[in-house]
This record gives sequence, C-alpha cells and structure tokens, in this order.
Amino acid sequence: MSLDCTTVLGTRIDALTWDEALSCIVFWAKSGVSRMVCLCNVHVVVTARSDPALHAALAQCELAAPDGAPLAWLLRQRRWPRQPRINGPDLMWRLLAEAEREQLGVFFYGSTTATLARLVQVLQSAFPTLRIAGYLSPPFRALSAEEASDIRHAIHHSGAQLVLVGLGCPKQEKWMAAEHGRIHAVMLGVGAAFDYHAGTIRRAPAAWQRAGFEWLYRLAMEPSRLLRRYLVTNTLFLLALPGELWRQRSAEKHR
Repeated sequence: MSLDCTTVLGTRIDALTWDEALSCIVFWAKSGVSRMVCLCNVHVVVTARSDPALHAALAQCELAAPDGAPLAWLLRQRRWPRQPRINGPDLMWRLLAEAEREQLGVFFYGSTTATLARLVQVLQSAFPTLRIAGYLSPPFRALSAEEASDIRHAIHHSGAQLVLVGLGCPKQEKWMAAEHGRIHAVMLGVGAAFDYHAGTIRRAPAAWQRAGFEWLYRLAMEPSRLLRRYLVTNTLFLLALPGELWRQRSAEKHR
C-alpha cells in the first residue's frame, strides 16, 4: 500500500486513515515480513532532532503515524483535512480485534512482569480466541548481546506475527530498529498502552482525548515523571511551529 506522507521537524509522518493503518499492519503480519511501525507525537519528533540514533530509527520504519493531536492538526492544515490522530492505546485495541479475527500470533514486549500478567488477563477476557504467542518484560537497563539474542530467539520461536512493544520513547524505537530485518514480524511501538489496558495507569476521559488534552491529563496523573518532558519538548515544538507553518505556505505557493 502506498501512503502519502509529509515531514514534521525533519521526521516523516504518514497521512492515513484508521482503516489504512489497520489493513497495512495486518497485511504485513500475514505476509511474515519484518516491518517497523512508529507512532509519532510531539515528544518523538522533538527528541529526534537532538538524538541521531532515534532519528535514524524513525527513518527505518515502514509506517510512521501521527500519534498526538498537534501532529494530526498539522497534517490537517496541509493536504489531509480529515487526518485522525492514530494513538497507541486505540490502535493496539483495534489491532488485537483484527488479530483475533485473522488468528495472528501476538507477542507483548515491555513494561513489568506484573503489568503484563494483568494485561494478559484483560485480553483473554476481551478477546477469548486471541493467539497470545508470548510476553516478556526485559531488564530496565541496556541488554547484553547474549540477552538480545535470547529475546530475539524467544520471539521467533513463539510464532508471533505481530510484536507489540511497550518500552516508551526512544527505547522502543531504537530496539525495533536494532531488530529490523531480524525479527520477521510487524513490530509496533505502543508506548504506555500496556499500562492503560492493564488498568495500572488511568487514561484521560474521552472528552479530554477529543479536545487534544490527553497529554495534560497524563501530566496531572504523573507530574514528577512527565513535567520536564512536556515542559521541554512542548516548548521546543511551539518555538519550531512557526517555521513549520511557513514551510507549508512556501510549499503550497510553489505547487
């Protein structure tokens, strides 16, 4: 499937609908190919400007969707007036419904052992015939070459066609990039979605999500962890926004 795309702060972002995102991922998963799917928000694109390894990882992915209201809004200002926000928790849930219907094997990588155990309970209730190929919580440190190889082999031998990765940015993007071409499945970075669906972190009410203030709700829930991130990355994004809008207007004049 060929997708339209644009760049935001130097990072490619694909313009696509929910149906296109789901059909793309399911097609790749059924084909048994190694693919990398990233969900990009303000934190991701701003961090990529100062983190060459993250920027290189994002450049490798086959699909980069706009997760985050500001990025979806920017795409709507360009050539895609109906661009939705493709966010991690909702994409994960919709994708699991498709995986159950298509009988795709799903592997969950990231978070804590306790969260994963709770997540599996929730999913077994919501999707009774979902093929859960396995789940693994890695150490909260850099992996040795032997550990990385063991994890790779565990995922391969599980028969997973879809690997959901909940390590957070930029760790999940770098891990997927390192395994790109080695793990023959679709790897999808979903951030905190494991915690949301396991019920260990409360998600913003739907009204906050629709208004584009889910980030503010998260900040209120976890101020000590997220205050610096949002203060820095949101400020840098706002400072860069006039330049993005100017480039957009310039490009439209030269069409």
